[in-house]
Formats: sequence, C-alpha cells, structure tokens
Amino acid sequence: MRKLLPLLAVLLVVLLGACSTVGTALLGGDISFTAPQLQSQLNRNFPRDYKKLGGLVSLSLLNPRLSLSGGGRLQLEFDLGIGTLGSQSRTPSGRFALQSGLRFDPQTLGLHLDRPEIVSVDVPSLGGAMNDNARSMLNNWLLDYAREEPVYRLDTSALGRLASRRIQRVDIDPGTVTLRLD
Repeated sequence: MRKLLPLLAVLLVVLLGACSTVGTALLGGDISFTAPQLQSQLNRNFPRDYKKLGGLVSLSLLNPRLSLSGGGRLQLEFDLGIGTLGSQSRTPSGRFALQSGLRFDPQTLGLHLDRPEIVSVDVPSLGGAMNDNARSMLNNWLLDYAREEPVYRLDTSALGRLASRRIQRVDIDPGTVTLRLD
C-alpha cells in the first residue's frame, strides 16, 4: 500500500490538472479566427454583381483580399468592374480598399463590417478617380453589405462553444480576429 500512495498522488495531480484545463477551455476561452479562415469564406461569396439605372450601369466586385494588421480594423481590397450599356463588368477596371471594425450580429450568426470607410479608389478608366455615380453605387453597396452580409459566418463548432454566453466585443489583432466572451 505504501508503494501505491505515491502513484495515486501523481495520478490525482494529473487528473486535477486535466480537469482545470478542460474547465478553462469550457468556461474561459475566447473564440479566434485567422485571416485565412475569413479569406476562405470571402472567396466563396465573390464575385458579386450589382445593376443600377435599370441595368444601364453594372458594378462587379471581384477578388476580395483581406488583411488583419491589428489596431482594431481589418482591410479589404476588391477589384472593381464597371460596365455600361451592356458591356461586361466582370473584367477588372480598377480597385478599391476599405477599412472596418467588426461586430457580431446574432441574427445572421456572423461577423459584419462595423463603421467601414473607403480608404482608396483607383479606376484608371475613369481617369484614376471615381465619378459621382460610381462613388454613390460603391457607398450604397458598402452600407448594404455591412448591414446585411457577414464577412464571416460562425460554423457549428464556434456556435457550440458560444452556448449561452455573450460576446462582449470583437478584437482585431495582427492575423487574428477574437470574439471576447463574457
């Protein structure tokens, strides 16, 4: 029995350590996503086409590129196709970039843009700058997209980890988006 006591003590320490690790994972722990995870979902949702003025003008957003440099904002860049009078808009004729925070929307179970801002626009076919119609279409798209479409939709694994917990905030750090749970 004396030889068995040290073995039982070691076993007890190991089991308690395992229990505390499991408890931290279940009770603590935030949920994190990497830039490649977000990029993968974006790639599945684009290109996107929008028609305005009864189809006389079309706007295509192509090839989304996401970067997470931190500072609480992500950057998204898109190639932009502009078509008029039936011309194809799937051919890139420029690009634009936006920066945004992220917010969790319980209705879509996804991360949406929060306070997005267009930071650059380069459309050589329009002399390098956007005209008022193209800028208006782009801003309208951005507002609708931020309200309606998630950049990233949580999968069943992440939703299971949420259970009945609330998301306090969404942090954007270099290479990672983290949902901070209560």
